[in-house]
Amino acid sequence: MAYYKKKQQKVNGLWYPQSVLAGQVTMDRVVERLAQISTVSKSDVQAVLGDLASVMADYMSLGFSVEIEGLGWFYYTAVTEKQGVATAEEVSANQITGVRVRFLPETTRSNGNRVTTRALSDVDIKWTEVDANKKPVSGSDDNEPGEEDTDNPLE
Repeated sequence: MAYYKKKQQKVNGLWYPQSVLAGQVTMDRVVERLAQISTVSKSDVQAVLGDLASVMADYMSLGFSVEIEGLGWFYYTAVTEKQGVATAEEVSANQITGVRVRFLPETTRSNGNRVTTRALSDVDIKWTEVDANKKPVSGSDDNEPGEEDTDNPLE
């Protein structure tokens, strides 16, 4: 179940649903879940995931994008100074002030080359409205099989 609240845009005065996080899932929880659904031990999952970020960073720093099959592509982009320069000859690495990591979800395309699904978002999401105090307003708070039983996951 996912949660949303009603939010009015300052620019146009119109109202839109805005997603609300229920919380954070720690690495330990991910490791435990992966170990449960696979034949790999928790310590093996922890070891591999613990090294994943540094391996990805190594490849991205060499100018490569990194694909994690079933998830998507990760790559670096440069953050530059706000002020550009007048000519191509003036452009230099000194204008780069930082780096961002970008992510593109894996996609599936139809015969007409149209995107039909994106990894991580091609799931059946049941949206429940919450109020300003993050209390459910509508919908069901029933958990799916295998989910933890909590009164309010947004607290």
